[in-house]
Amino acid sequence: MEFGIFLNGFVPGPAAHDRPSEHLALKRELDLAIKADKHNWKYVWFGEHHSLTEYSHMSAPEVLMGYVAGKTERIHLGTGINSLSPRKEHPVRYAERAAMLDHITEGRFEWGTGRGAGSHEVASFNIMDTGSTKAEWDEVAPEIVRMWEQYDYSFHGEHFTVPTPHNILPKPYGHSHPPIWMACGNPPSFAKAGSLGIGAIAFNFEPIFELKGRIDAYKEAAENPVEILGDYQNNNVMMTNTVICLNDRKRAREIAMNAGLGYLVTLVNLYHDTMPKSLDAITWPEPPIALSQLGGEEILDEVIKAGLMLCGTPEEVCEQVSAYQTVGCDQVVFGLTGGMTFDEHLEMLEVFGDKVIPEFDTDPEHSTAKYRRNAQGPKYPSHNGPVPADLKHQVIPESAILPLQQ
Repeated sequence: MEFGIFLNGFVPGPAAHDRPSEHLALKRELDLAIKADKHNWKYVWFGEHHSLTEYSHMSAPEVLMGYVAGKTERIHLGTGINSLSPRKEHPVRYAERAAMLDHITEGRFEWGTGRGAGSHEVASFNIMDTGSTKAEWDEVAPEIVRMWEQYDYSFHGEHFTVPTPHNILPKPYGHSHPPIWMACGNPPSFAKAGSLGIGAIAFNFEPIFELKGRIDAYKEAAENPVEILGDYQNNNVMMTNTVICLNDRKRAREIAMNAGLGYLVTLVNLYHDTMPKSLDAITWPEPPIALSQLGGEEILDEVIKAGLMLCGTPEEVCEQVSAYQTVGCDQVVFGLTGGMTFDEHLEMLEVFGDKVIPEFDTDPEHSTAKYRRNAQGPKYPSHNGPVPADLKHQVIPESAILPLQQ
């Protein structure tokens, strides 16, 4: 099992309306990603949201990913997620940016995709009917692979067109293309991702063992994919959750009992109206309930037992992580947005990375890198139409990297 962190540009409270504070929060996100790279974490996922005050100020994650790529060596950087509506942006731009990030990271980019998760957000782009984004994803996602592979790409679809042949540049880095993922919520979407041979990105707001049916639906479909979307199968289920792993057990449990830990969830319930609300359904500006208000620390123990949160010392958290293996998760990702201070987040990345991850992930290579390395070749032919036999270079600059073909 592999591990990652999820960064979302969370700027709670008055800081969301104070530009220096907003700047500091975004810079701290970069520092967290760079810290994770040094302590065995394999993935850092960057959210992409628009006009969601406090919840996420990360509207252009590719900019941050370029910076982090230059400061890291091993960690993979993923979009969590890139929503694909052509009404938001022409699909050619999705292909271009993903391929460019693939180059900048030298093969460490992961392309997470989805429909978007809230009407308020997509309305930023004059999209007033969220139900239509499913059909848009179905049309756009496979065409991105063609854009990456063909030199005379054109397309006439229901939701977008490229009317004449164009070479969409750059092509991805090295062998094949970035691993492809899809955001999933209900069992049918898990099965859909499995049948397309792409990874499933899941956001967890319920007991871990209740997710087993969704993961089983994915794995069953992944055994016999209907049609693999790209050049290779990315057989991966990624699940998000919360972790408070510190050397100081008392402090870890104190954080877990505090009301501030649930503040982000009230914003999720406010903005993400296309997905079910959390179990408590508390929506901002209603204040979150602290576990301490519900009883003693035995309530926290029940929450941990249910898999809704990981909390404690590295030794305790190791025991809790094993539940994710039981239900079949391939990757567990933690959002760093709870009640911990920035310094405690840095400590957690080091403590969990050095003491917990080696107990579960002993393979230095990323699973997605293996899948990509074993790709058998492009899915699509390099050209749709004929190439004139007499179309050849006559003269090129002496500075050209490759000479003329003789």
